[in-house]
Formats: sequence, C-alpha cells, structure tokens
Amino acid sequence: MIRARVNGKLWSTRHLDSLPVGALLEVETESGAKLIAFDPLGCAEGESVLVTQGSVAAAYFPNRPVPIDALIIGSIDEVGTSSIGKTKSRESLA
Repeated sequence: MIRARVNGKLWSTRHLDSLPVGALLEVETESGAKLIAFDPLGCAEGESVLVTQGSVAAAYFPNRPVPIDALIIGSIDEVGTSSIGKTKSRESLA
C-alpha cells in the first residue's frame, strides 16, 4: 500500500464503458510521485489516502476486467503511534 494525498479530480467527456462508477483522481505519494488512481470512495482534494496498484487494484472488481492500475482503498483519518501513545490528526499530516 502507498500513502498519498489527493491533488484533484480528472474530468473526461469520453471514457471506456468498462470503467465502473467512481472518479479518477490525481494523487501525490510521500516520495513526490504523481499517480492517477480510481476512487470508488468519494475522496476529496487534500485528503490523505491509501492506494494499491497493479493486479490487486484490478482484482477489486471480480466480475469484470477493468482498465485500472491504481485504486484508492482507504481514507486516512489519523495515524496512531503506539510507542508513545499519541495520534496525529489528518490535518497534522500536511
């Protein structure tokens, strides 16, 4: 899994019919790489997310093949640090 932050939504007037309902988002990973990820969750710009890539992303849709290489699988609300017993809110991750 990859931690990333949503930069924005991509808009297209035409796309493949095999794309499921959802949005295509540009996300930036912690290393600074930018990816286009499919978002079935409805994440917003600036939100911290978890992304998976490759066959795992495509396998999320078991009943049909889809042209997806990166999939947002979660929204990060906070990061816990069990060694010191504190948590960091989503806002402090910016």
